[in-house]
Amino acid sequence: MRRRSRLFALLAFASLAACLLGQAAPPENGELAFAHYAVAADHPLASRAGAEVLAAGGNAADAAAATMLALGVASPASSGLGGGGFALYYRASDQTLHYYDFREQAPAAATDEMFERREGDDDETAANRSRAGGLAVGVPGEPAGVFKLIDELGSGDVSRAQIVAPALRYAREGFETSSTIERFSRWLAAPLRADPVFGRWFPAGSEVIPAGTRVTNPAHARTLQTLARRGADGFYRGAIAREIVRRVREQGGVMTLEDLAAYRVAVREPLVAEHFGFRWAIAPPPSAGGVTMHASLSLLERWLPPSYRTQDNPYFRHALAESWKGPYQDRQLYLGDPDHVDVPTAALLTDERAAARAAAFHPMLARPAERYELPLPDREARPATPGGDHGTSHFCVVDQEGNVASVTTTVNLPFGARFSAAGIAMNDQMDDFAREVGEANAFGLVGGAPNLPGPGRRPVSSMSPTIVFEGGRPILCGGAAGGSRIITATQQVLLFQLLFGDSPGEALARRRLHHQGIPRTLRYEEGMDEATLAALRARGHELEEVDHSAVVQTIRLVWNEDGTLARVLAGSDPRKGGVPAGG
Repeated sequence: MRRRSRLFALLAFASLAACLLGQAAPPENGELAFAHYAVAADHPLASRAGAEVLAAGGNAADAAAATMLALGVASPASSGLGGGGFALYYRASDQTLHYYDFREQAPAAATDEMFERREGDDDETAANRSRAGGLAVGVPGEPAGVFKLIDELGSGDVSRAQIVAPALRYAREGFETSSTIERFSRWLAAPLRADPVFGRWFPAGSEVIPAGTRVTNPAHARTLQTLARRGADGFYRGAIAREIVRRVREQGGVMTLEDLAAYRVAVREPLVAEHFGFRWAIAPPPSAGGVTMHASLSLLERWLPPSYRTQDNPYFRHALAESWKGPYQDRQLYLGDPDHVDVPTAALLTDERAAARAAAFHPMLARPAERYELPLPDREARPATPGGDHGTSHFCVVDQEGNVASVTTTVNLPFGARFSAAGIAMNDQMDDFAREVGEANAFGLVGGAPNLPGPGRRPVSSMSPTIVFEGGRPILCGGAAGGSRIITATQQVLLFQLLFGDSPGEALARRRLHHQGIPRTLRYEEGMDEATLAALRARGHELEEVDHSAVVQTIRLVWNEDGTLARVLAGSDPRKGGVPAGG
């Protein structure tokens, strides 16, 4: 990887300032450098919570748990105890990878017809059944994920109370709301004002929750106190569980106490493969991240000659867009919960399949997604036909021992199902299932039969926690928030660093593209240079400008020759205003 002398001059100053001041003001590109450890989250208070636990002697798993809990308090539109996610963890002591799936799952009463259009439904009514209210809520997994990290990978040097303490302090003593909460409160004013927690955050006479409003959440604080005493069991059994079931069923849901008590974290193997001389570890199903990204990278290795691997150019951007079209088709046709349906992961990632798909590429023409579609032999694929912002957070943690946590957590759409229970926002993760085969969800992803809802099933996700290795050592952590754009944004930010030699901040500053096969539009971020856009139009791409494409957090690890950690470069995407923290 290229090193830049001007970068290291800045790093030395930034690292010193961060150590002396505890929290330095980040540059416009969201990057800070630290000497020993770092947390890059999309909310400053969450980064500080993780760094506080690291400073107290905790490791990356302890800090990841603290960061998750703090995000749920300070950024409830994006994630929290009422949601779920995935955690990818590298343990330096034995050089092992660990992957925890704490994705929400459907209640036992769920059926594959529960979100089908009913007589008299208009489009909005049909869609909202899986996006708002009690029926939209999956059984939350984040509390189980938090304590799985602590119990199995934590250092044992910090207590449960210490890990919970920063989030508890924010909930009890208050915090200032972000511009993200202001924007979402404008869109969702009616349901939020009706909620017993979020309704109190609206100043008298205001139709929005202005950024900078100081708020507290006593109900959330009580929930955190219970978790500090009882761990995950305090969430899934007892008073909190009864409150969740009561609120969900009041809102029309079918969740039961038995659904909560039965929830378990699924331990899975991450998908690991070599691309461009680096080893990529990425989320497996029910995430589409690993399948999609590995398939895309296999194509790019075939399409990008060495001379096109060192700098950004229109051909590189064209190849990126084309590389995603086929894998997103595979998602629609074949991906589901591997505990309930047969997901042909290995068959989707063979060299033969990549070579066959690569042959459809034209360097000067945009191909329709159907040209890259490859039905698997001897397998029935039930075809799927075409029928803003988001509620997700990603963060990265690196500790001084070289442990790495890459974690994505979500309540799905902003403020999830748009109501709270026990002080926490409840998810609307049921919308990530296919409502009907061929129907698109809120992110335009078309549903296939393997992803229909059913008892205990976990919906397909785009969340893509990723760790990249070189020479056996982790060198990059990355992931994103942004629905279907998560995979493409994560891949681009990591490739910009690996191929172009970008620092985390430089990679985050580059404009990004997104294509998911259906619709046929290639979306690009405002500010992308006109020469690139003109070259893409000339190739036949249908272009659409968007204000931003997902929100990425990334950390780069720089190693000494003796195998010790030299410095940590942390980048929080300025698109959402996150700030890294560390020491």
